[in-house]
Amino acid sequence: MVKGDFFVHPTSVLDDNVEIGEGTKVWHFSHIQSGARIGKNCSFGQNVNVSNNVKIGDGVKVQNNVSIYEGVELEDYVFCGPSCVFTNDLTPRARYPKGHEGYKRTLIKHDATLGANSTVVCGHTVGEYALIASGAVVTKNVEPHAVMAGVPAKRIGWACECGQILDSDFCCKDCGKHYEIKDGKLSESKM
Repeated sequence: MVKGDFFVHPTSVLDDNVEIGEGTKVWHFSHIQSGARIGKNCSFGQNVNVSNNVKIGDGVKVQNNVSIYEGVELEDYVFCGPSCVFTNDLTPRARYPKGHEGYKRTLIKHDATLGANSTVVCGHTVGEYALIASGAVVTKNVEPHAVMAGVPAKRIGWACECGQILDSDFCCKDCGKHYEIKDGKLSESKM
């Protein structure tokens, strides 16, 4: 069904008090909960849950079987691979729920990629243009452009803005951008 300037598949549930931007598509068996704010031109695959009060930017792509829990924010152009996992409570107990006041904030900065089946433990920030490998478990903040893999995830390299893994000279073989390390951080070189 088309609602305004966005599309929601008839099998999906859209609660009251939801904002969805123009050009966004929500596919089969998904649920967008009350208070969620979703930007323009996003795509949500099958069986996606966007919990209460979640904020999602423009151009975000969420693949099948992803739950984005309250306390998580995705900035513009974030890519969430199939079945990637977010959490919002470090010490959950069924008998002693904390409620939204006890949730830890997780921020995924613009243009970051979370691979299939990766997990981001709550309370951390994944930097812009970071690339989290499939199956990795993020247990600390991730630097911009970092390529992270393993359990727990460790930096194994650097990624270009376009997504290509940088070579040892910090040069992108796809788009030709050059980078350098200054004060332990990767930045584009002004050659």
